[in-house]
Amino acid sequence: MSNLIDLDDIQTTEPTASPESDKPKRRPPWIKVRAPSGDTYEMVRSLMRAKHLNTVCEEAMCPNMGECWGSGTATFLMLGDTCTRSCGFCDIKTGRPGPLDWQEPNRIAEAVRTMNLRHVVITSVNRDERKDGGAPIFAMVIRRIRQLQPGCSIEVLIPDFKGNEDALRIVMDAQPEILNHNVETVPRLFRKVQPQDHYEWAMTTLRNAKQMDPLVLTKSGIMVGLGETFDEVVEVMRDLAGVGVDILTLGQYLQPSKKHLPIDRYYEPAEFQELKRIGLEELGFKWVESAPLVRSSYRAAEQVRELSKLDFIHVREA
Repeated sequence: MSNLIDLDDIQTTEPTASPESDKPKRRPPWIKVRAPSGDTYEMVRSLMRAKHLNTVCEEAMCPNMGECWGSGTATFLMLGDTCTRSCGFCDIKTGRPGPLDWQEPNRIAEAVRTMNLRHVVITSVNRDERKDGGAPIFAMVIRRIRQLQPGCSIEVLIPDFKGNEDALRIVMDAQPEILNHNVETVPRLFRKVQPQDHYEWAMTTLRNAKQMDPLVLTKSGIMVGLGETFDEVVEVMRDLAGVGVDILTLGQYLQPSKKHLPIDRYYEPAEFQELKRIGLEELGFKWVESAPLVRSSYRAAEQVRELSKLDFIHVREA
């Protein structure tokens, strides 16, 4: 029996289309995910519950959770499970967050040690009610992981902090190996897709991160299938290369529920391959991960291993 499942079989909501619309109604056969199962998957799930930790895998309904947890990894979600922004693609709940948990960095570091991770990805919700956006928590978790799990490379997927350079500097001073901030979509769709964000904030965050720490690898991601054109995607890739981004991820947007933005179209696997070719051969990214189910942290540890072989990344010491 195959361990791949059709996403239509595990989600009750799918894109709908009016008779006059050409919006897709059924997911194509290449949108397949691994069913969550196995001892390692259960170990990761139990550990997250025992440490009272959130993961973006669960909160954002990532289609790769079965594969990633089954291989013994997960993407930690900090600063609570409630976001102050209401992006049209994201399934993380929006509302008024609770107070910051200053013990969270220690629990994450302990989980990283228990899982014996050699690379960890940590992200967060937006905390716009705070001037620092929760940046001190990022700095704390980076430093604590270095203490408890020496040799583990650290990737942080941060908010834009509304372009606040002081908040960004708090994170950069802790020296993560990879600084990730997703641009998500093309400028024309920003107001619709992420109405409280700004394209300029995203680009400024990535540019400033590289200027603050030239040794850091910067990373960003784009979702496709929200109504952008292929050429618009390439133009955003060009902008990202222009601010020094090293690693790029490209994946298909999938609608979490009927209240979220509909899928405009599904990109063909060949289109993802062409975007990868453009990114590597024409724009000079060090690494491009481009496929329908790619997400920000998908196979991040494998990326780091390969980039280390090319001498592009070096794990920092505590």
